[in-house]
Amino acid sequence: MKFELTASMMCADYGHLEQEVKNLEEAGIDSFHIDIMDGRYVPNFAMSLNDMRYIASATAKPLDVHLVIEHPNNRIGIFLEHLRKGDTVYIHPEAEYHPSTTLQAIINAGMIPGIAINPGTSVETVMEMLRIVKKVLVMSVNPGNAGQMYLPYVGKKITKLLSLKDDMDFELYWDGACSADKIIEYAPKGVKGFVLGTTLLFGKDKPYGETLADIRALKF
Repeated sequence: MKFELTASMMCADYGHLEQEVKNLEEAGIDSFHIDIMDGRYVPNFAMSLNDMRYIASATAKPLDVHLVIEHPNNRIGIFLEHLRKGDTVYIHPEAEYHPSTTLQAIINAGMIPGIAINPGTSVETVMEMLRIVKKVLVMSVNPGNAGQMYLPYVGKKITKLLSLKDDMDFELYWDGACSADKIIEYAPKGVKGFVLGTTLLFGKDKPYGETLADIRALKF
């Protein structure tokens, strides 16, 4: 079964970022997930514009840029000018007064538009945007920190989104507390990709290539 794996780079070793990118690329990661946080929308700071620019310059693999920031439309230009056509940019709809305007800017720049849905955000409140975006990132934990526990009530939201994705033409991605059992359960149901952080990929004292091979060999 084919599914995408993306590395959550906020969990990487920043003392050896160049080597981390190279090792993950050689291991066969599909894309690099960049969490940019402003300390306002969530009470944490994560990666920066310069981190994103560096990773974009260091790999030909796609970037998934997750803007965990307030009012992304005010700053969207500085991110888009340093990305490549075909990279993905996710925004949180409730962080913006007019999220469709921000999504249109992403589309106009040649990027893939996406929305990230928090555990406390209902599908009904983003229904219109599901027809605009190409990717929906479902947060199975509250955004802001790595290493959190999975919130089981998110499963029903994923089921609802899976029932809508073909009609509305979007793909579904999982972010947060992604364990092997979640991939085994949700990849066959239609979740297209999974963001890998400390639960499965980072800090395991194991080569990334070995870890990714084990994940891709999971039995369904």
